[in-house]
Amino acid sequence: MYKAEFDKHIQNNTLSNSFVLFGESIFLIEHYTKLLSNVADASVLKFYHDEYDFNSAKAHLSQASLFGDRNILVIKSEKKVPKKDLETLVDYCEKNQNNIFIYAYLGDDNKTYAKGFSKRATMAVRFFHPKHGEAVNLISQIAKQKNVNIDNYSITHLLNIHNSNISLAINELDKFRVFDTAVSTKDIDTLVYGLGEINVDELIKKVINKKEFKDDVKNLTEHGEDEIRILTQITAYITQLYMFNIYIRVNGAPNALEILGYPAPAFVVKEKAELSLKFKPTTYYKLHELLLDAELKMKSAKGVDKNAILLSTLIKFQNLL
Repeated sequence: MYKAEFDKHIQNNTLSNSFVLFGESIFLIEHYTKLLSNVADASVLKFYHDEYDFNSAKAHLSQASLFGDRNILVIKSEKKVPKKDLETLVDYCEKNQNNIFIYAYLGDDNKTYAKGFSKRATMAVRFFHPKHGEAVNLISQIAKQKNVNIDNYSITHLLNIHNSNISLAINELDKFRVFDTAVSTKDIDTLVYGLGEINVDELIKKVINKKEFKDDVKNLTEHGEDEIRILTQITAYITQLYMFNIYIRVNGAPNALEILGYPAPAFVVKEKAELSLKFKPTTYYKLHELLLDAELKMKSAKGVDKNAILLSTLIKFQNLL
């Protein structure tokens, strides 16, 4: 099954007591492993990677709990546990419904477990990388648990900083727990990057408005920003503007929820809508072609001067506008 169906079982309290979690998203596998094993007064035995021992695992599920009324076994590994072992451990759970067994497979052989337990009550769940909206919702839920007041727009900004890595974005939330007010993008730039005066969005706006930008690039790179990341963020920004452009030409007015997948502040929607209409579709095509070609040059050759490529690309960018 997939995440959506599994979430319904959690909501309806119709879960099995043995689980095989696998797929492309390590974050979601670990997130649900933690969720399923968080049972009060349970005796939990965890094996990580090469620690797995079948006899110890079997003994844990077969014995009476020393601390509560439930025994929980968690195996987390990139290596596949032998199928016979898994079937035996699952059988112990079917015999005793108080037991819980969670096998979190972190490897990349996803075909093995897709239908491997169809004859048992075990829930085998495949997790794909979360889409943007799903990632924002997950971080929003965790932020509420941590009493961090942050809206979806700022969460998106945080995700962009970490190249959509949910784990890294969540780790940053603890920095904002002392805030009494809502976390802004400026707060994120200051605490996460230490760039209180300049960020990539401001650089992009200067480039688009044909203003001088070299000092901004220098400031960003001196603070540890990578040229490739600056370039990919510019590409993402231009893609958003193109999406605004298309939507407005078809529908007459922008709708951030439909364009971006989340509600953005009104001033942001207004700004991007106005910028998006400055350029024709052919210009967007040329800009994307320029940016992607520059990214390829940066990534394909060792020892290349990435800063020089970035600067020359942004000059060419402005000439296309």
